[in-house]
Amino acid sequence: MKTRLTLVLLTLFASVAAAQAQTARDPAKLHLASVNAVVIDATAKHAVYAKGADDVTPIASLTKLMTAIVTLDAKLPEDEKISIGIDDLDFLKGTKSRLRLGTELSRKEMMRLALMSSENRAASSLARSYPGGTRAFVAAMNQKAAELGMTHTRYADPTGLSAQNVSTANDLALLVAAAAEYPQIREFSTTTSHFVEVQPTGQILGFNNTNNLVRNDKWDIQLSKTGYIREAGKCLVMLATIASKPFVIVLLDSAGKYTRLGDAQRVRYWLETGQTLQMTAETKAAPKTSAKTKPVSYKHSSKRGSARA
Repeated sequence: MKTRLTLVLLTLFASVAAAQAQTARDPAKLHLASVNAVVIDATAKHAVYAKGADDVTPIASLTKLMTAIVTLDAKLPEDEKISIGIDDLDFLKGTKSRLRLGTELSRKEMMRLALMSSENRAASSLARSYPGGTRAFVAAMNQKAAELGMTHTRYADPTGLSAQNVSTANDLALLVAAAAEYPQIREFSTTTSHFVEVQPTGQILGFNNTNNLVRNDKWDIQLSKTGYIREAGKCLVMLATIASKPFVIVLLDSAGKYTRLGDAQRVRYWLETGQTLQMTAETKAAPKTSAKTKPVSYKHSSKRGSARA
């Protein structure tokens, strides 16, 4: 009986200690390479960590979350076929796509590819097929941003290829929370891989999610979106359950291919333990300069990746 009581007390003390560790997180122990970041407790609706969270910066393909919201709000037929036209080609950054001119897919599949694999032509086709065309679509994006209280956000195109698409980490946290209210956005943005049959050729094409963390069993991710253009750096937003609680994570302007993923791991470790997960030697050695003249930054690699990721 005494032994059982001791075990019960030890278990209780361990639970209390774990709870205290979660509620007593010291932001000074979270070291991120991303220039701008915010971590929001989605239940309490307050920030547990912020770094340059009100700095206005280009947001690249994070834009596509708003593209999906405006598309769904319009309640257009999901099964309607949309074809890739000349206006959907990227003459700004020169990015490529396997969705060739004349390719036809349903609006639903175009939205899925825009969210999970960040297909620029798919996102462009959604805007072009909107009542009033792309101009009306972008106006609706900005109107929705205003409705959500995203006061430092401005959209110029539906893909994020334009550096004139700008926002802040705090504004993007509002966008993630709003996007999470749409079951299709949650589903499509966290789909690990998907095959589509494109018309009129009948060719089968496979696509993968641009966020490798959705394939990691250690993560419980409900919503995800990546982004990259030179002006924005590598970006990542997520809604994820960590330590049994939902958190919104916004990471902007990361240098290098894996830094944003490393930062996400550091955020999770800190939320779970309250302790610091050290950066790799490669991350520490990154030059601390930026073309965007921010107080703390990292120089982007000269080897540019895809502008849609």
